[in-house]
Amino acid sequence: MKPLSGNLTDAVGRAPVISGGEQRLLDKLFLGLSGRDYLTRVWTNPLNWVICLILVIGIPLLCQRYLYGLQAITHGSQDYPWGVLLGFGLFGMVPLSASGFLLSTTVEIFQRDDFRPIERLALLNGLLGYFFAVVFLLVDLGMPWRLTYPMVVSFGPAAVLFLVAWHVATYLSVQVAEILPAVSEWAGWPGVKRFILRITLGLTIAGIILSTLHQGALGALFCYAPAKIHPLWISPEFQWLHFFVSSIFAGLSMVIIISWLVTKTMSWRCDHRFLSSLDNITLGLAKGGATALITYLVIKVVAVAHEQEWLLLISGWGFYYLLEIALGTLVPLVAFAYGVRHRRVALVRWGALLAVAGIIWNRLNTVMICYNYRLHQEVPHWKELWVVVTLLCFYFIVYRFILYRIPVLFRWRE
Repeated sequence: MKPLSGNLTDAVGRAPVISGGEQRLLDKLFLGLSGRDYLTRVWTNPLNWVICLILVIGIPLLCQRYLYGLQAITHGSQDYPWGVLLGFGLFGMVPLSASGFLLSTTVEIFQRDDFRPIERLALLNGLLGYFFAVVFLLVDLGMPWRLTYPMVVSFGPAAVLFLVAWHVATYLSVQVAEILPAVSEWAGWPGVKRFILRITLGLTIAGIILSTLHQGALGALFCYAPAKIHPLWISPEFQWLHFFVSSIFAGLSMVIIISWLVTKTMSWRCDHRFLSSLDNITLGLAKGGATALITYLVIKVVAVAHEQEWLLLISGWGFYYLLEIALGTLVPLVAFAYGVRHRRVALVRWGALLAVAGIIWNRLNTVMICYNYRLHQEVPHWKELWVVVTLLCFYFIVYRFILYRIPVLFRWRE
């Protein structure tokens, strides 16, 4: 929806030059278009019609879940308590959202200013990823009005879930603060921006600590019932490390993909600094991703050796495990290494796509497919899958809404 009027873009639709103090709020929300023109652009976009079709079916399913319970939309049971809602929505989205603390550490701690053009995009990806991971969790648990009870009223500091809840809630607050400078530029709050910039270093350090803790704690959750998960997917001594290291290459790969998509779908909203430096940034992110992939692969091998599980690799489950490692780890590693060495940016982006798919596959294996592997394999209910897609549509809508308006892909100019 590229605006045709207003002073949000220059004559050729490149970097926006915005007079934030003079424009009204409605002008900012409607991208310089009149309300009629804006709605016309919305309804003439075929992608919006697809989203509406999904929501028309998905929103009643969400209502059905809260009216009649989780059993109305899932096949959840005592044998398989975690379905796609948590397997993808929580355990899959959290590692993909590690980009926030990774890029803020790179820019603010290590002073890598060459990554600064993509820092805000990484922070936004982390914030929305964590926020919607909480949304997925609330849909699965139900009774969101009682969310504060296990966190405030009934303390359980010895429970891993208690720690995960507090880590995620606290880190989500840190991410909101980190993205406030961009929001304050759009809203015209210079005082808020100055305050956040003063405490940026403290926020970054807090983000490193909290993200490290809860990424590992998510893996530690599976140590509650190690006998229920196939031995190749559970290693009590290394499980937290598996989850933490995998979140590093997952978060970096997600930023590579998102930056690729925005240049293809909304390049008019990207300024020259972002577009001109993106290839070098992508290759730099791939270097970090390759290092994390090598580390992850070594830890996986060490875990198999530590548990003396070599013979399991020649079983049916072992071949499936090796397939996951090959497609989700080795192929992206080769793509990153070769792409960086020969400056093949397109190859790096396809490798990042495989890495993201691989980490989601790994989480679904751990949570669902290889959980209670001796029993029958539970097939997710179609309603649960539709609810997952519905929540992803809300995620996409919010993501696009913010990128169109808030200075994430461009610098704000008074």
